Amino acid sequence: MPDYTHAPEPLGVPTRRAALRLLDAVLRRGESLESALPAATRAIHGPDRGLAHAIAAETLRRLPDLDAMIDSVTKTNLPDDAKARMALRIALVQVLILGTPSHAAISTVLPLVDGGPRKLVHGVFGTLFRANMLLPEVPTLPAPVELRWEAAWGEEMVDAAGRAIAQVPPLDLTIADPSETEGWREKLGGESFMPGHLRLGDHDSVPDMAGFSDGAWWVQDIAASLPARLLGKGEGHVLDLCAAPGGKTLQLASAGWTVTSVDNSQSRIKRLRENLYRTHLKAEVVNADILEWAPTEPADAILIDAPCSATGIFRRHPDVLHRVRPSIIAETAALQARIFARAADWVKPGGTLVYATCSLEPSEGEAQLDAFLSARSDYTIAPVDQSELPAGITPTETGTIRTLPGMLADQGGCDGFFITRLKRT
Repeated sequence: MPDYTHAPEPLGVPTRRAALRLLDAVLRRGESLESALPAATRAIHGPDRGLAHAIAAETLRRLPDLDAMIDSVTKTNLPDDAKARMALRIALVQVLILGTPSHAAISTVLPLVDGGPRKLVHGVFGTLFRANMLLPEVPTLPAPVELRWEAAWGEEMVDAAGRAIAQVPPLDLTIADPSETEGWREKLGGESFMPGHLRLGDHDSVPDMAGFSDGAWWVQDIAASLPARLLGKGEGHVLDLCAAPGGKTLQLASAGWTVTSVDNSQSRIKRLRENLYRTHLKAEVVNADILEWAPTEPADAILIDAPCSATGIFRRHPDVLHRVRPSIIAETAALQARIFARAADWVKPGGTLVYATCSLEPSEGEAQLDAFLSARSDYTIAPVDQSELPAGITPTETGTIRTLPGMLADQGGCDGFFITRLKRT
């Protein structure tokens, strides 16, 4: 008689196990989705890794609404970290978002319960499926995030953030030579919001697209491209601090600056070097902690893309909505203040400093600027003019930039950033 005790799992189950491990890493251990990916998917390869990532990411995008559906048909709410709840989240998101047939969705998650209440999972899924329940058009944000952002920016921003997370972000390219923007638009399609920018909807795999291997462009959200743009054409030596993976370094080098790029992550520095090699651009690359490193002489300009909570890139990295807590925001804000104060001494008199964070938290943006200016009478805001920005993004009354969900919404949106340009007097 055949031995079925060690029969292999049904096709597709290892991929769902990997998705479960990814969700557990984010929700229970506070890891980022990208950092958890190698270990969580080590048992699967190729397209299965992409599917596991997609299942986890879409679950995180829709987590509050998935849980509301599950709770609506259970007498007692399942614990947040129960495998039964995790299995139901994974099954539901496959059917409702990824288009997986219902029989395949449930059959590939039941083995995840591992001796637990399989009948409960099967019953809850069946009840919801027969009721033909749908997710709301505008996803609900996690309650702590919604409260925090509503207090800072208002209800309209929270609604726009919900709409933004439901959409697949478009692909923005920065063109190395802005004079060639129209030529690349003709080759690749899409639309341009300003010289040196191109936005694509549907597209091929990035490495397979014309111009990638030649280094004619690189991927960079329109909002992320603004800090380097504010320094204009190269007029001397610029320090790009917290530089990796290098999009801003490439911008500065292509604009004619002599660039020194500093970052303390060896893996990210490796990507920066690869990007420089591909684009045939030059920069001095330094692997160091800027709280310990210092330049040998002052620079004409400094760009600080400060480490932050990264809540502004929630469209592409929905894990930040669930793992970034007030304590993390406070820690990064304290680090930013130290970096800001230290780097300010490295700017020549008359030079320029640009400070930016991809955060939607005022404590990592507006509050940092206020505290800095209170302490440094030798710096003043160099106001940003509308002519330096694409239509749909406008400077604040004080001449800084704050991009929020809802901006450029009809064209695909943009990441959340705070940016200020300062002159040393």
